[in-house]
Amino acid sequence: MGSAEIDWRQKVANKRETCCEAIPKEWRLSDELKSTFQYPLSENKNDFVGNETIRKSGILTEQELTITEDYTVSQLLAALSQGTLSALEVTLAFSKRAAIAQQLVSCLTETMFTQARERAQWLDEQKAQGKTVGPLHGLPVSIKDSFHVNGTQATIGMVAFLDETSTTNSPLVDLLLKLGAVIYVKTNVPQTMMTCECENNVFGRTLNPRNTLLGPGGSSGGEGALVALRGSPLGVGTDVGGSIRIPALCCGTYGFRPSTGRIPNGGTRICTTSGLKFILSCAGPLAMDMDALEIFCREVIDGQPALYDSTVIDVPWRRIASKPTLRIGVLPESLVYPLHPPVKRVLGEAARVLEAQGHEIITLDAAECHFEEINEVAWNLFGLDPNAAQLIAAAGEPFAPAILYMKQQAEALQQVQKSTLGNIEGLDRMGKLALLNTRRAGFREVWRKMWLRLNLDICLAPGAQGTAVPHDKYGLSPYTCLLNFLDYPSCIIPYGKAGEADANSTFELHSGQAAPPYDFKTLQGAPCAIQVFTPTMRDEECLEMTKTIDNCLKH
Repeated sequence: MGSAEIDWRQKVANKRETCCEAIPKEWRLSDELKSTFQYPLSENKNDFVGNETIRKSGILTEQELTITEDYTVSQLLAALSQGTLSALEVTLAFSKRAAIAQQLVSCLTETMFTQARERAQWLDEQKAQGKTVGPLHGLPVSIKDSFHVNGTQATIGMVAFLDETSTTNSPLVDLLLKLGAVIYVKTNVPQTMMTCECENNVFGRTLNPRNTLLGPGGSSGGEGALVALRGSPLGVGTDVGGSIRIPALCCGTYGFRPSTGRIPNGGTRICTTSGLKFILSCAGPLAMDMDALEIFCREVIDGQPALYDSTVIDVPWRRIASKPTLRIGVLPESLVYPLHPPVKRVLGEAARVLEAQGHEIITLDAAECHFEEINEVAWNLFGLDPNAAQLIAAAGEPFAPAILYMKQQAEALQQVQKSTLGNIEGLDRMGKLALLNTRRAGFREVWRKMWLRLNLDICLAPGAQGTAVPHDKYGLSPYTCLLNFLDYPSCIIPYGKAGEADANSTFELHSGQAAPPYDFKTLQGAPCAIQVFTPTMRDEECLEMTKTIDNCLKH
């Protein structure tokens, strides 16, 4: 074992010990409760949500259980405003629940329980004087590890950043504080934040709280797991290829990817090369109720985010009236990226339910969607920046298995599929960028024309080829990456589960196809979801119509 390897392992051990000690002893799970789990957790099916493990821990009081389980975000804000709940008791309840979630599924990185308690007390003092700090007064908000909070670390699970402590807040953090929120925890991500898993060498692996055999998705996987365990009423993730929506669909939560630049995402930790801009990341919310997504977006955008972040598009939030009936386009299944049986089933069921309730369903033409070509261009764009790999190599840490699996999947496809990009390998880096950006602009124009010609209101699509899948086997993310490429706002709606209707369905991959492995017994009970989207900058319309669709599917 070389000295570099010893060095990084020691740094990791020190960091993990610090994180462990940050959880108060009275919030730690009993050995008796832990003895009921199936170990190793990542190799056995533990359902911490369905089994109500947090309730059974006895750590939360009945009032704290009520606060964390029975309130929507809107109801929490109303109770905080009316004074029937204090900021301190709400913050304490979610802090305790987040601490338990961490012990179950390893979803946290930084914890700020003491600072959060002090802020909550201050907010209550302001309230006692008749002052409301902002529209999110007293609401605990969890954030992805990539956001800086002064005095904490933003390592994004990479050894290269373990010696650095944040000296300022990210713009979104400052804005959330101005709006009255309480920032109390940061959440785990995969190595490089470019896989749909949630494991790194610093904080380890985050598990799916509904089935610990499965991954929680990524890269905002810690947020998805925490929100699903109701350890956070409202989480903030980021999304460059599906990183909000994939954890949402894997963990059974709602998740929204806004248009790029609507929500502040500047001043965060990145592992890409500064100044290289291809497909841009954007920040957005995850929650257990649909209205919470709109509350977050509306209040952040109404808070004049361009005053905090120069990367924000300074467009005010628009109030949109709901439409009684919608023209809904349906994205066809890709022959290259086929759908697992539960996903295919719930997508068809959703379309039938919506049509039965008076909405018009229009199946899009596969050739006009250019789905496979778009994903080829997207992955070539992502591949132009070697910085993340260089940071990993320089720190001496190994690559996470999920990165290697995704690379293998992409290479296998390349070997059997004919490229649509011509002699791109014969170009230098600038030539490649020019070609790829030109192709991207062309496909965005095709989609603009198609949308207008069909007079669509919104589109329905799978969020992924499968539900949550076994650890390190997610691979590519074509159905979410499409919307990052187009820069279309898109939302995940939880809908159904992998159940008996799928038990006898078979799934077989053929040459030229890629998909995660499918085994019904492993995936049984996993949450399913649908994805909906609208054209860029129509975030308000997307959320309003998503509420309409969500309500239809619930009845």
